[in-house]
Amino acid sequence: MTDYELPPLPYDYDALEPHVSEQVLTWHHDTHHQGYVNGWNAAEETLEANREDGDFSSSAGAIGNVTHNGSGHILHDLFWQSMSPEGGDEPEGDLRARIEEDFGSYEAWEGEFRAAASAAGGWALLVYDSHSEQLRNVVVDKHDQGALWGSHPILALDVWEHSYYYDYGPDRGDFVDNFFEVVDWDEPAARYADLVEKFE
Repeated sequence: MTDYELPPLPYDYDALEPHVSEQVLTWHHDTHHQGYVNGWNAAEETLEANREDGDFSSSAGAIGNVTHNGSGHILHDLFWQSMSPEGGDEPEGDLRARIEEDFGSYEAWEGEFRAAASAAGGWALLVYDSHSEQLRNVVVDKHDQGALWGSHPILALDVWEHSYYYDYGPDRGDFVDNFFEVVDWDEPAARYADLVEKFE
């Protein structure tokens, strides 16, 4: 059985200030993200024990915990990689061209992504839809409700309240504005290139 571990942040805890405070990043990474890693491991242990014992009375709940906590871990890892202290720019190259092709313009993509972030009960995601071979914005509630099968996230914005309430209070829009001050397109561009090579 795989033992999942919390990866370190790709930058220092204070590196995204003033847009994301050191306190929020510490709580968010060390407590919330760690909790999803722990929850995923615990759910996998339950499933393994149930298979060995032949008692599946708690398996349905454990399966749900795998999807919830596993998705939480995966999306948080992507969220950290979607930001950097050198961020705040716009995408370039092939990803920029594809955004303009699929959304009409970068501005149209950003407007739609901001709308997703305002409505989500969890995440706003830019995904590559391998079924339709196009980019889409997706609203995901919790970590695993509203995802599109066959889609692969390349940019993630966490809009759970623990992401911003300490810094911005109820003003989620201000938090989203500040996300764009640190958004880093290098990792999304690399993910996009890998997906195009695989599916197109």
